[in-house]
Amino acid sequence: MALDITYLGHSAMLLSDGKHRLIIDPFLTGNPKAAMKAADVKCDYIALTHGHEDHVGDTVAIAKANNATVVAAFEITTYLGEQGIKKLEPGNPGGRINTPFGWIAFTQAFHSSSYQGRYMGMPCGLVAHLGERTLYHCGDTTLFGDMKLIGDIYKPDVACIPIGDRFTMGPELATKAAELIGAKVAIPIHYNTWPPIEVDVKRFAPTAITVKALPPGETYHVG
Repeated sequence: MALDITYLGHSAMLLSDGKHRLIIDPFLTGNPKAAMKAADVKCDYIALTHGHEDHVGDTVAIAKANNATVVAAFEITTYLGEQGIKKLEPGNPGGRINTPFGWIAFTQAFHSSSYQGRYMGMPCGLVAHLGERTLYHCGDTTLFGDMKLIGDIYKPDVACIPIGDRFTMGPELATKAAELIGAKVAIPIHYNTWPPIEVDVKRFAPTAITVKALPPGETYHVG
């Protein structure tokens, strides 16, 4: 099998194995770089790394329109249940959730997580296994040494790594993160959405790793 990864702007990614569709951090409405409108999203699952508005985004609308299952930290799923979302799969760092397409596992991330002033649990990265391929979405985080351990355990084919600085790693720390994780392909995310996180993507230059700086709307095929 294979995996198609479409970058939707900021940190939003749409994954498809031809049968199942998973969207990660679907911040589209209000995202100046969004490659798709929330109303046009078709998916079976939604996965969230943490509770900030630029990651939760259009989750409620997309989940209701698609009868999609949302996978997120316990506190986030509690909030979403209050918004009328019925299909919820809560988790936390270290946990794995089995799905019809494979599984989603949460990792640690070093950041914060709140929504409209409400605590939303631990921030996370997540690993998704879909189409017999594995993607590690780091979420919003700084560099940490256990990224090597995450790479050793899950052996991701692709890593989506924030490079925008200020609120996450900048390109130099992200370069080291990519080398620790060891995925053959790294996709930079969470950059150039607004002036405070504008960076030169060329500064993200890990050794012996292919960097795919996808324009919003472009798809990368993992065969």
